[in-house]
Amino acid sequence: MGLEEKLPEGILLTTVAKMLNLARKNSVWPAQFGLACCAIEMMAVGSPRFDIARFGMERFSATPRQADLMIVAGRVSQKMAPVLRQIYDQMPEPKWVLAMGVCASSGGMFNNYAIVQGVDHVVPVDMYLPGCPPRPEMLLDAILKLHDKIRTAPISGKPEWTTIEAAPYTKPIVRDTRISKGLPVDVPLEFSAPLPGDVAAPAEPAPSVGGGRGGGRL
Repeated sequence: MGLEEKLPEGILLTTVAKMLNLARKNSVWPAQFGLACCAIEMMAVGSPRFDIARFGMERFSATPRQADLMIVAGRVSQKMAPVLRQIYDQMPEPKWVLAMGVCASSGGMFNNYAIVQGVDHVVPVDMYLPGCPPRPEMLLDAILKLHDKIRTAPISGKPEWTTIEAAPYTKPIVRDTRISKGLPVDVPLEFSAPLPGDVAAPAEPAPSVGGGRGGGRL
């Protein structure tokens, strides 16, 4: 009745990659990275109704050092892109990224200068999940598909087309506009007038007429 009755002499042969990936897919720890309304649906999968703990994923890590799945739930602004990339770089290998919702996947309805048009411009994405916002059942379905992708991956845990070397970007979006425009960053900025809130420098005293003792007397 058990598995041992279907195996010859009770011996099971497999590869190290299959055993590693089987352990990886059953111990995926997501990172807390909710950005917009999709994060509410991501929180719902931890409730008893959907119970993401069935897959050993109930621990949403507050530190990237102990997480291997980044669920980008919501739109990514230009200012948040460097933060997202920094958190991704701090996660240990192998790591995976799930773009949750149409805003994270392609920018969605926010087709403007302030929103990154797809998080794959910042980090390599392993699974895209459409919807605005996608329901918790859709997120669970995307996670199961990601589990299957992890199970069939090479021993490194990442297929070649989702590694950092094959990503469609060369560097993260720079937050400092002087760097992005090629201006020197070690030169202080000079303004013609003091900025609001700045304290004006005290005026230098005028030099006295004459010198030495009794200077200034006629």
